[in-house]
Amino acid sequence: MIAWLRRLAARLSGTAELPADFTGELAADEHVLAVAKTAEGSLVATHLGLWLPEGRRVGWHLLSKATWKDGVLTVIEAEESGDAGGAVLLRDQPGRRLQLTEPRRLPDVVHERVNQSIRSRHHRDLPGGGAWFVQRKVPGRDGIVLQVRPDQGADEAAVAEFAATVAEQLHRAKER
Repeated sequence: MIAWLRRLAARLSGTAELPADFTGELAADEHVLAVAKTAEGSLVATHLGLWLPEGRRVGWHLLSKATWKDGVLTVIEAEESGDAGGAVLLRDQPGRRLQLTEPRRLPDVVHERVNQSIRSRHHRDLPGGGAWFVQRKVPGRDGIVLQVRPDQGADEAAVAEFAATVAEQLHRAKER
């Protein structure tokens, strides 16, 4: 009876319901937006991020890229690798390919949420390699966060130094 009521409430509210194999623990106010099935388990998209089959949530602000092609959702997750004067330095992890057996709305929701988290993006060529400078809205943090992701092979120390300068300039511009 309770499962039926949850399904009805999910349909009426326009949200998806959690699959039986979901092993994560949603935050009290976390809303399910879409669900898809893979051979590894379920993917669950919420307003806070993408839950992977192992029950771990990746915030939208830490998904560098997500592509949907031929039934495969490929996600590139970034990890925070440091701080440069208030800019968050990122390092991309290897892409993860997830074959969706029942994609439903999940690919569209992932694409929309990753793009909605981005306020601006700019690539800058620097000596020793370039970097992406991305301003993003991060759930649970006030304001916009500057993330900097060096290109593969870029001089990370040079990128960090330039990122600190950019972060300082942005901070001064806000104070005006």
